[in-house]
Amino acid sequence: MLAYIVRRLLYAVPILLGVNLFTFMLFFGVNSPDDIARMQLGAKYASPEAIQRWKVERGYDKPMFYNPAQEGAEKLTDTLFVDKSLRMFTFDFGQANDGHDIALEIRGRVGPSFAVALPTFALSLVAAITFAMLLVFFRATVLDFWGVTLCVIMMSISSMFYIIGGQWLVSKAWALAPVSGYAGGVDMGRFLWLPVFIGVVGGLGASARWYRTIFLEEISRDYIRTARAKGLSELAALFRHVLKNAMIPILTGVVVVIPALFTGSLVMESFFAIPGLGSYTIEAIRSQDFGVVRSMVFIGSVLYIISLILTDISYTLVDPRVRLG
Repeated sequence: MLAYIVRRLLYAVPILLGVNLFTFMLFFGVNSPDDIARMQLGAKYASPEAIQRWKVERGYDKPMFYNPAQEGAEKLTDTLFVDKSLRMFTFDFGQANDGHDIALEIRGRVGPSFAVALPTFALSLVAAITFAMLLVFFRATVLDFWGVTLCVIMMSISSMFYIIGGQWLVSKAWALAPVSGYAGGVDMGRFLWLPVFIGVVGGLGASARWYRTIFLEEISRDYIRTARAKGLSELAALFRHVLKNAMIPILTGVVVVIPALFTGSLVMESFFAIPGLGSYTIEAIRSQDFGVVRSMVFIGSVLYIISLILTDISYTLVDPRVRLG
């Protein structure tokens, strides 16, 4: 088991380096340091002196990958790539354009993002699996037909409709929750229950339909027919055998959403004015703060690779044949 985990970790290193290099080239290929300086200075025709001064103050005046003005190893280390990209591997993200420490801002915003994402994730998983198993239990009936129809309808509706409609109906018309805002402590639930509820409802259609397909495939297998022949009830077969043997595809869908638990939901946090990482990213995009955007892209990449490793490990726990293979 340990050797399996070590192999997966070693595979992740070149992937993360490649993602980091690609992100760096994408950002500075589309927008050179001079372009970034002009955007931040707010002047399309800023003077060369002002551009150079802005780059020096923020460390954008260095060469990209190779610095011929330095000696020895500093020819490679005293570069924009090392300073702005490789430094992120130590979680040193530098400063935003407004002078605030990016790492400090991220640590302060993880809590609100986690407070929204964790209950949304847990309740969505329980609701989708329960609804899907209900449809499978009543498969080929009127209930199954209308349940699938409802899933398709819910899938076809934009998430923006759920957010705006929920805010108008629940907050404006019924006055059951604040339209937006956030508070810590005991008041947190008053602000968060509506975005959590909208997040669960908005993703229920697609998730339940996917889980239903998985369960239908499992319930038609020979071992289920054998279990029925031995007198096992349909409900027991669903929970004891179908759910257990469908864990690998379920885990695939579950573990890969781990990055969203930390990076937050861009749209949800923005509409509900939740000071999490999602709204932080949106604010950085609006203000064209590329340092913050690069940092969030890097964190998302790290978390996604970690989630893939956790997926591989979880496979070995539910199916030892994966590890033996």
